[in-house]
Amino acid sequence: MAARTRPALIYDGDCAFCTSSVRLLERIGPEAEMVAWQQTDLGALGPSEEAASAAVQWVEIDGTTRSGHQAVAAALGSAGGVWALAGRALVAPGISPIAAGAYRLVAANRHRLPGGTLACAVDAQEIKRRTSRSIFIRRLALSLPLVLAVAWICWPSRKRSSTRGSM
Repeated sequence: MAARTRPALIYDGDCAFCTSSVRLLERIGPEAEMVAWQQTDLGALGPSEEAASAAVQWVEIDGTTRSGHQAVAAALGSAGGVWALAGRALVAPGISPIAAGAYRLVAANRHRLPGGTLACAVDAQEIKRRTSRSIFIRRLALSLPLVLAVAWICWPSRKRSSTRGSM
């Protein structure tokens, strides 16, 4: 295999949202090879299949790997100009944790975003579990006031029961 001359941005080619995002990034013009992890030899590049399916990966020529928002920042940085400033801002102290959280939020919900499909879901079982749990919590939260009201009516306090017979 020939030595790579450019970094590689590895993304989920089965995800329409990811593919659309990479097409937009290609217009910006980073100096990188854009490859879907399903269509490349991950062993030669470095990231595991699990890592590549969970987040976008940036692999430098020397093999250094960045993931998630740091990969996006590196891709923007390689584009130069204003985009390089945007890339540096994404990993700046104070902004980096916010960018990381935003990336995780988008990655976890990419199947819900425009262009997203069920194939975009990072882990369908995990999403189903989270959705079921959130539905349960919402139902519990909605029923709690009703339960409290019934408890208030059915189990009178000592104060209320002692005043009933005093009329």
